Amino acid sequence: MSSSVARVRGTAAEADPMAHPCTTGRHDKHDVYAAQCPCRDVLGLLANKWAALAIGALEEGPQRFGALQRRLQGVSPKVLTSTLRRLADHGFVDRTVYPAVPLHVEYELTRLGRGVAVPLGQLRAWVENNLDETRTPEPGLSPAAD
Repeated sequence: MSSSVARVRGTAAEADPMAHPCTTGRHDKHDVYAAQCPCRDVLGLLANKWAALAIGALEEGPQRFGALQRRLQGVSPKVLTSTLRRLADHGFVDRTVYPAVPLHVEYELTRLGRGVAVPLGQLRAWVENNLDETRTPEPGLSPAAD
């Protein structure tokens, strides 16, 4: 059996010598294709439109909730609150509360958040640069089911 066949039959983590060991104990290596890997939760968060846009907006520096909501046109307060909470829970955003009347809360990217901002910024730029080449579904047609 050739090594290429062995690689095809193995998991992505087995084929990748640079795969990171899992510290959760759920499996041997981080692998976003593995159903039980917590990587999927993080990927799901970062692939979310509002999370990607919030991270991009926070690249400009610390911001208050209202400023973020104005920058992210179309996001509801409930969705933005949930998105910022999830980003903070995963370590991408710091939330700082300043004792004042009214309460002053600022959101800021962490080191981890600044790191993920780079590839997300590239994705946002790619979308803006290539939008005219993408296909737009006809009105009334729903996208294909997964």
